[in-house]
Amino acid sequence: MSLHRLDSIVLGVPDLARTAHFYEDFGLTAVGDGQFSTSEGGVQLRLVPASSRRLVAAVFAVDDTDDLHRIATQLSAIDAEHVIVGAALHTREPSTGTAIELTVSPRLNQTPFPAAKVNAPGRIDRLNARAEGIIAEAKVTPRRLGHIVLGTTNFDTAYTFFTDGLGFKVSDIVKGSGVFLRCSTDHHNILVQRSPVQFMHHSSWQVDDVDAIGRGAMDLLDGHPERHIWGLGRHYAGSNFFWYFKDPAGNFAEYHSDMDHIPEDALWTPEELEGARGLFRWGPPPPPSFIDPEDLADLMIHGHSS
Repeated sequence: MSLHRLDSIVLGVPDLARTAHFYEDFGLTAVGDGQFSTSEGGVQLRLVPASSRRLVAAVFAVDDTDDLHRIATQLSAIDAEHVIVGAALHTREPSTGTAIELTVSPRLNQTPFPAAKVNAPGRIDRLNARAEGIIAEAKVTPRRLGHIVLGTTNFDTAYTFFTDGLGFKVSDIVKGSGVFLRCSTDHHNILVQRSPVQFMHHSSWQVDDVDAIGRGAMDLLDGHPERHIWGLGRHYAGSNFFWYFKDPAGNFAEYHSDMDHIPEDALWTPEELEGARGLFRWGPPPPPSFIDPEDLADLMIHGHSS
């Protein structure tokens, strides 16, 4: 696969200061000029002023300039405008108008997370000691950006752009609703879903394990219960543990861990999911505001492209 990861995103938000404060509490590191980094992915979020929330741009990484020219040929075949400038290709997802950049960048080699010692029936790995997850004190810091979810009023156009144009692969399908697509070994790097308005539903950030999700959530919600949206639970598509929060602009942000890993040459058969399985395997039921965010009507009135 020419692409190898979701590199970064740019979010337009009405209140830069309040939104920046949220993402610092979320565990990202502010590095100036509205930019935030993860512990391993570098700068992966930039906040810019906007009258209402929107996904301004998404950047994906490729191995070399040959990949850029190969993808340019694919984009030409679907009549998608694009331009290559140096080591980057610039285009737009046509259904939402979101700026898309492909940039030549090295692959990310993550520091292995030591497996937790687990006590279970017939298996005792931890003797005479408390579990690491309950004695950890360090602030939870996301390792990297994992995926985004993009709502579009023109699903077929967006689907064609990402699959035929950029070369994303299909991982799973939510019947009548959306499709999980990958450009890396993660189960998905983007979910394109049908929506009455163009908008970004959420961004998702990898943390070490389910204990990190719980510890990060408790810190983030301390004094701010309004940030909670949905969790703790486990998705079926991707298998990952999750917990969702809402930033002051209305975007959802997710901690995730234990995502399915699909090697580039693997034979993976997408499933068509429906009902609850399209959302989760276990956990509390999602609130209505997760399915249809409360500001969708306002976004429709403002007419933003994403």
